[in-house]
Amino acid sequence: MGAYYEFKLPSKILSGAEALEHIPHELNTLGAFRPLLLSDEGLEKVGSVKILLEALAQGGMTAVETFCHIPPDSSIQVVNQVAALYRQLGCDALIALGGGSVIDTAKGVGMVLAQEGHDLLESAGCEVLPRGNHVPFVAVPTTAGTGSEATLVAVVANPETKVKMEFISYHLLPDVAVLDPRMTETLPPRVTASTGFDALVHAIEAATCLQRNPVSDAFAEKAMGQIARALPVAVREGKNRKARMVMANGSLLAGAAFSNSMVGLVHAIGHALGGVCRVAHGDAMTILLPAVMKYNLPVCRDRYGELLLHLAGPEVYAQTPAHQRAEKTIEFLTELRRELSELCGLPTCLQDTGKVSRADFDAVARKAMNDGAIVVNPAQADYSDIIAILEEVWL
Repeated sequence: MGAYYEFKLPSKILSGAEALEHIPHELNTLGAFRPLLLSDEGLEKVGSVKILLEALAQGGMTAVETFCHIPPDSSIQVVNQVAALYRQLGCDALIALGGGSVIDTAKGVGMVLAQEGHDLLESAGCEVLPRGNHVPFVAVPTTAGTGSEATLVAVVANPETKVKMEFISYHLLPDVAVLDPRMTETLPPRVTASTGFDALVHAIEAATCLQRNPVSDAFAEKAMGQIARALPVAVREGKNRKARMVMANGSLLAGAAFSNSMVGLVHAIGHALGGVCRVAHGDAMTILLPAVMKYNLPVCRDRYGELLLHLAGPEVYAQTPAHQRAEKTIEFLTELRRELSELCGLPTCLQDTGKVSRADFDAVARKAMNDGAIVVNPAQADYSDIIAILEEVWL
């Protein structure tokens, strides 16, 4: 751990029963009265959009427009389209209801509007993105996974280059993050498991990457303990609001942790698998985590051993000899993955996804080498290392 670190979480967090009903007040305090609501068609069909609109109405607020055409992997084109719509309708705030794609789309829209531009690509490559105009932004996650409501990262696909572009700026953080149990209880078991494992990877990588610090460690360690215990329950019992809220808060904690300490090789390879082969992000995280932890083991043995306490609890930790705790941590996570796979069919190898061939490995490895997340991974990895990891998780 370095002698200097930074940590920032400026978002106000509203968590618990009827949290949605507080949104109008929060927007009013930000001087906003004409929000544009962003979501997706699936959430519109299951009624989540209606619940949010009714919550706004209780506070005397109406969304100027509801845009529900955001795809699972949002793109630069969608961001630019929504930014143009926002201007056309004279909106003064964004509400994002959805998973990572919807929230990241809203972040992209906010970037375009704040910089008074017309194309998200104009902000690509900026090391220090200026604040620009403030666009009030409320994020309402419907998955307990991405943690996007608490991160300074936006991932938006560029279909032309088959690259998932990362934009990083503290100015991307929402003003308000809303965790309401009504928003995640309709999530299917398979998606619950995939997104939940993604949140677990956020916590583990945040707790082990080179930029980790005492504050991010505290967030990450609390998050992984909550997620490891609540995730199987949330998969088995979708209407269990206690488990859903534990997962929602765990995901937010993990998001805040990695937003300040960053993620590593699991994400670098995962982003590449998503860009080249369109593997769902949570599935990629699930498949890759144990193999990458084995790769990192020579430099992370002590830290992985410490994580066993938070993941498996004090009894397992105390019963495991110190020199075996790192391997026990990886074993615990592999067993959790197996349990989730048996519950809902979560894939445990690349072949299970049906989207990857070994002929893709070269392109995936090359894109992973250029992913920013690889820089802070605790163990350096080159092209041949990544190919070896892909081979390991193939079957």
